[in-house]
Amino acid sequence: MSAIEERGYASTDALVSTEWVSEHLNDPNLRFAESNEDPLLYASGHIPGAVEVDWTRDLNHPLRRDYLDKSGFEDLMRRIGATRETTVVLYGDKSNWWACYAFWVFQLFGHTNAKIMDGGRLKWQSEGRPLVTEAAIYPTTNYQAPDRDDSGVRVFRDQVLEHVQAGRPLVDVRSPAEYTGERLHMEAYPNEGALRGGHIPGAANIPWARAANEDGTFKTADELRAIYTGENNLQAGDDIVAYCRIGERSSHTWFVLTYLLGFQQVRNYDGSWTEWGNLVNVPIEKP
Repeated sequence: MSAIEERGYASTDALVSTEWVSEHLNDPNLRFAESNEDPLLYASGHIPGAVEVDWTRDLNHPLRRDYLDKSGFEDLMRRIGATRETTVVLYGDKSNWWACYAFWVFQLFGHTNAKIMDGGRLKWQSEGRPLVTEAAIYPTTNYQAPDRDDSGVRVFRDQVLEHVQAGRPLVDVRSPAEYTGERLHMEAYPNEGALRGGHIPGAANIPWARAANEDGTFKTADELRAIYTGENNLQAGDDIVAYCRIGERSSHTWFVLTYLLGFQQVRNYDGSWTEWGNLVNVPIEKP
């Protein structure tokens, strides 16, 4: 039994270790992809053979606040040399915030052949594993994507309002200072992005980082259940909406609840506080 399997997760299909990646670097059926907040990191050194998936350039629409469409996703996957059968292993900085965000976007197009490397860049580097600076280039494929389907894992503002009115659970994964309205952004970032501070009524504040260890790996299933079920009474059958400021930190929590704890209906509100805190005539709570 591997170290990840020993942690008791509901499923280990979507999570692999740095050891596993090291053993599969030359597997032609895999494509390793780095996705970071810091755009300089990939060029400074990345896993041998890994491509870059930039969250702003590659995953978002250039004009609208929305994700790329079917043709855009096809272009991305063709550029990185992936087919529908290719398993894409994602990793990155910030304890895999952006890797989980990219993983989540991949699900909008039904690319379920995707995994997260536990611990991300931090763990790979701390173990002294190899990094290269040459950008990986692969032959272009003819990737064919289905139309984007937002219905399963994404939720929009009107649906969130209905969710609030129905009294269903929401998880605000931001920092406590953002949750209370003291800040409009994370510490050490410009305090901007919304006209109002606070949180969506009824939302529980469970900061995303509580699910991660100092080395960027995910906590065990027992530790995660103690946080989400023991402390906050979330149940696997609940209809849950997670949000943060723009949807990246909540993608991390969405991954934890869906894949590691086996929760059956978790959706990410990527509009998050940047949208909700700027909307006219929606309810906001402060302690």
